[in-house]
Amino acid sequence: MRFSIIPADTNIRNLYHKIKESSVNGRWEEVFSHYRKIKRMGVQPIDHSIFPHTLKACCALSCTLGKSVHASLLKQGFDSFSLVGNSLMHFYSKSGELASALDVFNCIKMKDSVSWNIILHAHLDEGAFQEACDLFIQARAFGFEPNISNLVLIVQAYRRIGAFIDAKKFHGYLLQSGLWSLTSVQNSLLGMYTDISMEYAEKLFHEMYEKDVISWSVMIGGYVHSYEPMFALETFKQMVTEFGVEGDGQTMVSVIKGCANLEDIRMGKSIHGFVVLRGLNYDLFVMNTLVDFYCKYGDVDSAATAFREITHRNIISWNSLLSGFVHNEKHGEALTLFASMMKSGVDADEVTLVNLLQICKVLGDLRQCKLVHSRVFQGGFQSNDLVMNSLIDAYAKCNQIKLAWRVFCQMKRPDIVTWSTIISGFTHSGMPDEAIALYRDLRFSLENPNPNPVTLLSLLEACALSAELGRSKWAHGIAIRMGLASDVVVGTAILDMYSKCGAIHASRKAFDQISRKNIISWSAIIAAYGLNGLPHDALALLYEMEVHGLKPNPVTILSVLSACCHGGLVEEGLSIFKELANKHGTELKLEHYSCLVDLLARAGNLDDALELIKSIPFGMKPGASAWGALLSASRNYENGKLTAGALSQILELEPSNSAGYLLASNMYATGGSWMDASRMRCLMKERGIKVVAAYSLVHVSNKAYTFTAGDKYHHMSHLFCPVIEQLHSCMGMDMGARLPTT
Repeated sequence: MRFSIIPADTNIRNLYHKIKESSVNGRWEEVFSHYRKIKRMGVQPIDHSIFPHTLKACCALSCTLGKSVHASLLKQGFDSFSLVGNSLMHFYSKSGELASALDVFNCIKMKDSVSWNIILHAHLDEGAFQEACDLFIQARAFGFEPNISNLVLIVQAYRRIGAFIDAKKFHGYLLQSGLWSLTSVQNSLLGMYTDISMEYAEKLFHEMYEKDVISWSVMIGGYVHSYEPMFALETFKQMVTEFGVEGDGQTMVSVIKGCANLEDIRMGKSIHGFVVLRGLNYDLFVMNTLVDFYCKYGDVDSAATAFREITHRNIISWNSLLSGFVHNEKHGEALTLFASMMKSGVDADEVTLVNLLQICKVLGDLRQCKLVHSRVFQGGFQSNDLVMNSLIDAYAKCNQIKLAWRVFCQMKRPDIVTWSTIISGFTHSGMPDEAIALYRDLRFSLENPNPNPVTLLSLLEACALSAELGRSKWAHGIAIRMGLASDVVVGTAILDMYSKCGAIHASRKAFDQISRKNIISWSAIIAAYGLNGLPHDALALLYEMEVHGLKPNPVTILSVLSACCHGGLVEEGLSIFKELANKHGTELKLEHYSCLVDLLARAGNLDDALELIKSIPFGMKPGASAWGALLSASRNYENGKLTAGALSQILELEPSNSAGYLLASNMYATGGSWMDASRMRCLMKERGIKVVAAYSLVHVSNKAYTFTAGDKYHHMSHLFCPVIEQLHSCMGMDMGARLPTT
């Protein structure tokens, strides 16, 4: 014999009983304590039925304890018992040790249906779907008779790995074995076929003798995911009206998503009424989907109403409405909602924080951004890339690039998105040299240094800001090597970059290389010609675009008007504005009126410009740009009355912008009103308004140099100043030649 067995006395039998009793009541520590007592007595247990209870306790207590029990079983030779082997497999599968479970399975001599069930479920739970399907085929060869749960799970496994040919064979096996008639199995097959083809799913659906609510829900969901929302809604209507089947929460979620795909707010509201009528407004999943539907459509008031109907809200409920407010630029309402969320005791998650940072970014609210930053640390989100990338972006948009850089440096493993964000941040902060240097560093900092299109766009934007042609050509070369130069988004960025460098021919070449031009690329090339003083070419491109079947959008209209403004084409600009107003009146925004005001004012048509400002449609308040254009022109044309009126409007609209004060100060100084000029300068000091100086940029030996007006401390001023004086002299001679003789 391998070991001696001491006959069990009454105490040992009592311990056996206590182990089983404690196991039934879930007192796992007591189970293992009784097992240890038996071991200390030096007795080898002869009742192998206690081991399933002991191993069950080990699942709850410790994997190490379970392995020690397994070792004991091996010594005693109990591991070959099906009951014990099955319990060991169950223990290892619940402990996440699939390989050990499989080893035990292979050691069991007489495998029963429980053995096959456990090993199949173990593989499915661990996501080893292909291995589970292979095991199922083996099980059938050994005469294993699967239950409904096995069949449903195997269908789902085939679906997960996309093994549709094998799945069809499995369908044939179900038909041959007579297991096809089970509704739950049919529903699983139906779900799988919705992934392959709705045509197959429809055929199976019509063959089904009994269809329950799950069958209908699967079909409706399949149509929605196949972007056939009309069929989804028709199927729902048929289910309710013709077959009298009441939809459940899953059905309604799919129907609401169908309405979202159709962008049918009216139908969505009808479904909302149906949900309330059927009492499904207590289903949290359904109500969260409704909130999300209304937010995506832009009806935040209805979203808020649906939100208030939710009795027990979760974090998804709060985030859905918060995201809706942010997406629809209701930032005040979003902050109020967040305050309510905090009062209700719901902790912010990464989605909440990203939404709050989006608000900080749009509003440029540094204080709020720092508060969110503190919440990031309090919540332990420092390792969440999405949150940290949003934080970097928010600081950069708040013009705090040093703080953005500090956050970037604190990240242990910044990914390609993080690098793209910080590069874009430096560009936004007017630091293209640093942005381009970071792009170069990127190649040596990541295991896979290949930039993605977003990173490339950040680089192109930086090169556009630097306005250095050599760098721009280098960036263009990278785009070509990546095979993205013909992409509409990248190609549009390239043409815009060249236009900022003054290389309009290179812009046109980049435009021609775009394989599928859209309205954005056409608008960009029109703006490029206008920016480079070629308004007639810009207008010709507008007509060429329309020949290609594209209608101008608000950006295109603004690009055309801006081209006319830069080129002084008053009549053309007015004609185009009137034509576009008749065709696209609803799309005209304040920027379009401001641009036309600037066009008229530059040409000296001050009265017409003022009349246009007065005729701006109700609901649009003339902005500082329109009044600024009028002020600048009225000063040039010495119209004191208009000057005073425009000045008061600008200071009221933008009290924290230095441009209005400087314009007023210079105007008063030109007219000899030194006291008024000084008063404007003092007012700026009192209000803490800083002057952002404009600068000029020149390229010398492939390097960009910037300098401001009157900058005598620039290290190259001894070269610039004589040239500038010579230019001023030439301009004076030119103006003298143009002045009319009296």
